[in-house]
Parts: sequence; C-alpha cells; structure tokens
Amino acid sequence: MTGYRVSASRSVPVEVEHAFDAVIVEPLPRIFSRRFGPFAPIREVRDQTGDVWGTVGQSRRIVLTDGGAVTERLTAVDRPTAFGYQISEIKGPLKAVVATIAGEWRFEPAGTGTRITWSWVLEPASSVGRYALPLLARLWRGYARQALEEVEQILV
Repeated sequence: MTGYRVSASRSVPVEVEHAFDAVIVEPLPRIFSRRFGPFAPIREVRDQTGDVWGTVGQSRRIVLTDGGAVTERLTAVDRPTAFGYQISEIKGPLKAVVATIAGEWRFEPAGTGTRITWSWVLEPASSVGRYALPLLARLWRGYARQALEEVEQILV
C-alpha cells in the first residue's frame, strides 16, 4: 500500500540547534496536550529504552487519554537538521484506519529563526482505511497546528 503524506510548518525566532535540541527531548504530554478530532492528548510515556531520547533504535510506548496507545521507535537522528520515527502497534480509534506512521521533525534556517516542519506518512490499515486517510489528514493538520503552537511557546 502507498502511504499518505501530511505536513505542517511553523517558523520560530530561535536558532536551529536550540530548536532541535529542545524539541527532541521535550516531554510529549507537554507538546501534545490538546485533543483535535480523533487525535487524543498524550497522557504519558512508558517503557522508554535509554535515558535521554535521541539515539536511533530507542523505543517507547505512548499512552493517550482516550485509552489508545502506540509504540514509537526512533529511526533517524541528524542533529540539528531532523529526526525521524516509526509509530506501530496502534491501539485505539486510529487502529481501524492506520497500520503504521513514519514521522519526521525537520529544522531549517528561516531568516533569523528556524522553520520547523512536522510530517507523517500514514500507511492505511486496509483498503477501507485508505479512503479515510484524506479526512484523517485534514484533521491531523489541525492537531499539528496545535502542537507547533505549543512548541513555539516552549522555545520562545
């Protein structure tokens, strides 16, 4: 199956290195504290391998406020440009639509600050799930906007 790509960006008035270093280790419940459509806030992170998040191969279980949960595995770290991850073992409302998600945070110079782009490539759980991806992607953009607003507040 072919993935469905979505992305959202926001420019912040901080240096690229600072943005990268802060975002990669920021506690997820702080960034993802608000619901948007089917995307529930993050309640907690459990079972993280390693001490500080930032090494390729690390994994953790992300628990959502709606009872859902996912496993996240860090797949790439290219400081200060980008880091990527894979979401799998999806439990909860999104399970019927999405099988896996490849995510990436990218940090690029923009004027005197940094343009932060967060993207997902959603792999549908079934042929029926494929038809739901455009709607899910539209809702994800609202969720991403909220998360990027939180990231800006954290950084500035």
